[in-house]
Amino acid sequence: MKSLADSMKKELQFLKPSDIRAFDEFASQIPDIIKFTMGEPDFATPEHIKAAGIESINNNQTHYAPSNGTIGLREAASDFLNKKYEQNYDPKDEVIITNGATEAIYTSLTSILNPGDKVIIPTPIFPLYIAITILNQATPILVDTSKNDFRLSPEMLKAALDEHGSAVKAVVLNYPSNPTGVAYRQDDLDELADVIRGKNIFAICDEIYSELTYEEKHVSMTKSLREQTILINGVSKSHAMTGWRIGVMCAPREITNELSKVHQFTVTTTSTMTQAAAAEAFKNGFEDGHIMRDKYRERRDYLYAEMTEMGFECAKPEGAFYLFAKIPDGLIQDDKKFIYDLASKAKVAVISGSSFGPGGEGYIRISYAASLESIKTAVGRIKKYVKTNKQR
Repeated sequence: MKSLADSMKKELQFLKPSDIRAFDEFASQIPDIIKFTMGEPDFATPEHIKAAGIESINNNQTHYAPSNGTIGLREAASDFLNKKYEQNYDPKDEVIITNGATEAIYTSLTSILNPGDKVIIPTPIFPLYIAITILNQATPILVDTSKNDFRLSPEMLKAALDEHGSAVKAVVLNYPSNPTGVAYRQDDLDELADVIRGKNIFAICDEIYSELTYEEKHVSMTKSLREQTILINGVSKSHAMTGWRIGVMCAPREITNELSKVHQFTVTTTSTMTQAAAAEAFKNGFEDGHIMRDKYRERRDYLYAEMTEMGFECAKPEGAFYLFAKIPDGLIQDDKKFIYDLASKAKVAVISGSSFGPGGEGYIRISYAASLESIKTAVGRIKKYVKTNKQR
């Protein structure tokens, strides 16, 4: 008998374990390492939110919640999105509470993809979308946006559609972006919407960093093309609740009806007490994200200025908490080799840009979800590393 492992889903052979996680584990073994590897807010969940979770447990709210989420949380999420971004979704049948944004991404792609379908994915991008597309026996069409300030243009989108035709089932947009921090303007989204309007193509819009935008207010494809958009958001980044695992997925009623089937048979429901905490976050934590955002902006400004001065060409983040920086000439240009060398010699851990797909080669991603003190210490170490290792 052949190995049972060889009989498993054939698409698994095209997937590799996350090199982001693998490098993080490597770096964690280095004494005195300063890590800027994970997209993990360094803030604690606000006290009023934790208290709501504790109260829920004390009130014995420890049983199954409705599959699509408690009506209290769906109403709170709907109200929050409406007041914040003018996104209007009926909480009764257009909102689903998911196990983090990750499950929302899985559910949305699994619900819409058939074998042989294609998904347009602008890169660099968080690799989860690519992996889930492959697992669903579909093909990711990776569009390198590095020559266009890391934004998908209407021309790029149209060219991909012209090449791949009716096989294209969806386009993925993540803004503000992980790993670049780049955001879109409403005009940008309107123009992208015009390219796919009326076609059997979904816009899957991951807006998990919507509360962490700096100079301009967050805008959304839901205003441009609501009828074809699946919106993904949540409280992980906005309220420092990554471990609570609460995402929000919204779509027009007829689409949500189908999404709920995959959601239900994948996770049944999310935990009741974390839903109570998330409802508190949406109802009474309206500005919680902005308190953190202002700290992130301070860190961004410092880090951007220092890295630029050292010769790193950086996309200035407009949101999220990542700096995407091109390795200067004279240093190791292979970004995967560079991050291991930097970690070993300077005791600073960052992520290789090529982990995020085409256009990321030769870049590094720095998560500045860390104290300003730690960032300043790391900058000093990087300066020393550059001075010592740069070939002139």
